[in-house]
Amino acid sequence: MKKNMGSADKLIRLAVAAIIGVLYFMGILSGTLGIVLLGLAIVFALTSFISFCPLYIPFGINTCSKKEK
Repeated sequence: MKKNMGSADKLIRLAVAAIIGVLYFMGILSGTLGIVLLGLAIVFALTSFISFCPLYIPFGINTCSKKEK
């Protein structure tokens, strides 16, 4: 599994995940929409930590600046 996410991409995903998490636990986001967005935030955080997004493969996207050998 090659890394395909750069630093800026990871930072943006973590920021969005944190914002969604805060809004959910403060009670601003609730119901079905809150649960769906919380699930999306978890996926954003996980893909950010492993530096790999499976949806980038079919579209040929690679935001990582370092090329692996």
